Amino acid sequence: MENTQDGTLGDWFKITVPYGIKYDRTWLINSIQSHCSVPFTPVDFHYVKHLAQFFVQDASAASALKDINGKICDEENQKIFIFVNTSAVPYSACNKLEPEKMEQLKLTISKRYDVSQKALDLHKLRFDPDLLGHDIIIILNRRNCMAATLQIIKENFPELLSLNLCKNKLCQLDGLSEIMQMAPTIKILNLSKNQLKSAYELDKIKGLELEELWLKGNPLCNTFPNQPTYISAIRKYFPKLLRLDGQDLPPPTIIDMDIIKPCKESFKGPETLKNLVFQFLLQYYLIYDSEDRERLLSAYHEEACFSLTVAFNSEDPALSSWCEYLKDNRNMKKVKDSDLRVQLLKHTKCEIVNFLCVFPKTQHDLNSYVVDLWAHTETMLCFSVNGVFKEVEGKSQGSVHAFTRTFILSSGSNSSMCIVNDIMTVGDTRIEETQSAFSIPVPTPTFSSLSTLSQEQQEMVQVFSTHSGISLEWSQKCLQDNEWNYIKAAQVFATLKTQGKIPEEAFEQIP
Repeated sequence: MENTQDGTLGDWFKITVPYGIKYDRTWLINSIQSHCSVPFTPVDFHYVKHLAQFFVQDASAASALKDINGKICDEENQKIFIFVNTSAVPYSACNKLEPEKMEQLKLTISKRYDVSQKALDLHKLRFDPDLLGHDIIIILNRRNCMAATLQIIKENFPELLSLNLCKNKLCQLDGLSEIMQMAPTIKILNLSKNQLKSAYELDKIKGLELEELWLKGNPLCNTFPNQPTYISAIRKYFPKLLRLDGQDLPPPTIIDMDIIKPCKESFKGPETLKNLVFQFLLQYYLIYDSEDRERLLSAYHEEACFSLTVAFNSEDPALSSWCEYLKDNRNMKKVKDSDLRVQLLKHTKCEIVNFLCVFPKTQHDLNSYVVDLWAHTETMLCFSVNGVFKEVEGKSQGSVHAFTRTFILSSGSNSSMCIVNDIMTVGDTRIEETQSAFSIPVPTPTFSSLSTLSQEQQEMVQVFSTHSGISLEWSQKCLQDNEWNYIKAAQVFATLKTQGKIPEEAFEQIP
C-alpha cells in the first residue's frame, strides 16, 4: 500500500516504526503522542521482528502522525521514523469478544483470583470448564483474547502482584506487551511450560519490575550453554529479579556509575577527575574479586568489546600458571590469523561478563595501582591502570601476576558512564613487585580541622564519607593516614571493617 497522503483513503491506518523493538512501549507511545498535534488512541500495539506497529482509527491523527516522521529523536539523538499506511480493520478490533463472553470471562477469571495473595492463576485457561461450558474459546496467543484478559485485570485487580500464565501454549508475547499499562504492580510472573523459543520475547515485557520469574519448560531454556549465561540473559530484561525458576539469585548489585557524570562540573579539576576514576576502579575490582562477577553486567554497554592479551616468557618454568588465560590469548605477536583475531574478541556485555566469570578467583592489590588518564571529554573517559593481582583458588593459587587494563567509558542513555571498550593484558611480575604486593598498613588516628585542608582534599573527604558511611572526621583520618591516596584508604577501610576493627563511633554522623 502507498503511504497515506490525506484522510480519505480509509478508516483504519497502520503505524510502523522501523527498529521500534529497541524502545519500551510506554516511552515510544508517550514520545509520539507528545509530538503529535492530534490526540490518538493506539490500538493493538505489537512488535514484528525489528518493527513496532499499532493502528489508529482516525484520518486526522494518521495525517498528523505522518507529519512528525523523522522529527522525534531518541535518547541517543537518533531520528525515529514513522510510516503511515491505510489498513484493514486490525484483528483485535474486528474480533473483540461480545459483551456476554466478556462477562463470562470476567466471572471465570474472578474465581481464579486469590485475594489474600493478590495472585491470579490463569494456567490452562483455554480448558477452563466454565468457559467450555459456555462454548467460549480463549486462546491467549491471540491478541484479542490477551487484550480482553488484560482489560479485565486492569478493571478488577489493580493491585495484582502475581500472575500465572503457565501451560497456555504461548509462543510469542506480543499480546502481553501492554501488561505494563494494565498491571504495572506485578512482581511475580509464571510463563513456564509454554512454547517461547527465544529470550528475545521478554524484551516485549521488560518494563515490568519483576522479582520472580518462571520460564522452565520453554524451548528458550535450551538455547543457553550453561546456567550463568541463562541467568545473565534473563537479568538483562529484569535487573531486579531475585528468583528464577524457583531458585534464589544473588541480590542484584548495580555499580553506581553515576559517580562519573559526563558533564562539565565533573571535569573541572585534575584531582577531582582522578578521584572519580579511583572510585570507579574501587567499585569495579571489589566486585571483580567477589564471589559473583555477574554483578559487573551493569558496568558495560550492551555492545561493549573486550580482548585479552597474555604477555609471558615462553621459557618460564611457571608457564602452567597461565593455563586459564592462554586459550583466549589475543596477543597480536602470537596470533597471526586475522579471522582468529576477530573470533577472539568478545562482544556484548553478557559475553564479556560470562568470559570474565571463567577466570580463577582473584585478589587485586589496590596499593599497586598506577593510573594513566590519557583522554577525556564531556561524554568520554579513557584511562589505563597497571597493578598486580594474585589467584586465590585453583591450580595456581597464590601466583602473583601483573596486569594492565585499558578502559574506554562513554555516556549511556541515562547520562552516566559505561564501559564500551576493555582491553586486559596480563603478564609476569618483577621480583620487587611480588615482594611488596598485598602489604596493608594499619592507620593511626590523626585529626585536623577541615578548614585547614585544600578545597580538593575537602571534596575528597566528603566523597569518602558518602561512600563509606563513616563521619567526616574519620574519613579525613583514614585519608590522611594513607597520604590522601583514595584507593589505598578505601582498601584499608574495607579490610579493617571486615575484621571488625572500625569502632562504632566512626559511623556516628555529627549534625
